[in-house]
Amino acid sequence: MTAVALGNVIDPTHLHDVFVRSVRPGARPAPGREGRGDGPRRRLKDATDRRYGREVMAEAWREALSDAEVRELCAMRDWRSWFSIAIDWAVIGAALALVGHWPHLLTVVVALFVIGGRQLGLAVLMHEAAHRTLLEDRRWNDLVGNWLCAYPVWSDLYPYRPYHLQHHAQTWTERDPDLPLATPFPVTRASMRRKIWRDLSGQTGWKRLKATVRRDLGLSRGRVKRNFDAGLEALRGVVITNGVLLGVLALAGHPALYLLWVGAWLTTYSLAMRLRSIAEHGMVPDPADPLRNTRTTLARWWERLLLAPNRVNYHLEHHLVMAVPHYHLPRMHRLLRERGVLRDACVARGYLDVLRLASSAAAPATAG
Repeated sequence: MTAVALGNVIDPTHLHDVFVRSVRPGARPAPGREGRGDGPRRRLKDATDRRYGREVMAEAWREALSDAEVRELCAMRDWRSWFSIAIDWAVIGAALALVGHWPHLLTVVVALFVIGGRQLGLAVLMHEAAHRTLLEDRRWNDLVGNWLCAYPVWSDLYPYRPYHLQHHAQTWTERDPDLPLATPFPVTRASMRRKIWRDLSGQTGWKRLKATVRRDLGLSRGRVKRNFDAGLEALRGVVITNGVLLGVLALAGHPALYLLWVGAWLTTYSLAMRLRSIAEHGMVPDPADPLRNTRTTLARWWERLLLAPNRVNYHLEHHLVMAVPHYHLPRMHRLLRERGVLRDACVARGYLDVLRLASSAAAPATAG
């Protein structure tokens, strides 16, 4: 499935691939770009111009990074992605083992939040695979991105990729498929409490479950659709990976622990995804400015554990150069900060600050 061209904006999947090839060692010249200069910043400007469908001024951040630095930031280290996958599954295993050894309400609550955060971590690594920055070999990138990251959390790389690249190509425009996730905020504190309650009580998860079933059966009218391989076959990867997880827990003598996996998916995973979405694009100061329509959130250690796994909090940097793997984003942030590029950019000091901002709308006045 490929994203359709919109007006004078080219297919974002193709645009992404052209830029990735241009900055990776040994890459062939991008089709149609011969003779226009072969530096990554040249192609980055081409990509940005096409993204907005018009000529744009050169932003300071493009000039702040040399061609060599862009190449280094986009260089892939497969072992680091394997390490991230291993860490996510190890933390999940530790949370399950905690409840298995010390079954108690407190350990169950801790495990639910930790597992929900790591389920988000797996979804983030699927997001890496969607950008083809998980593993250098494209076949393995997609295989691992689906079987070890997407399928266990009932997602699918293939319908997600064109949808997500369309979000990058059309950020904060009417064609941005993620726009409905950002525009409702800020809300009142009472509204935010209701949203959090719906997440933690499983109401949001149940709604997502029904929507996901419709998507996989080809019945979805939502933002992520299947126009190929829809039907029961689309559930194969989800059933196999979750069956393996259940089987491993059964062999360990604790099959009931699988309920924690399902429970987290229905509850804390929903909350983690909501807060991530709000932090990335909600309440931004200038939807037309690439430095101010996407937010980076400086996460504390516990926020990285529960809400910002695998460097997903460096979202501004990711939008500037989406070919940068997650493990290089902190360095990119540091370079841009040291060179003054982020002085007026959208950067939050933590997720609590974002939550306060998201719930800062005034309550409607009541009639006296």
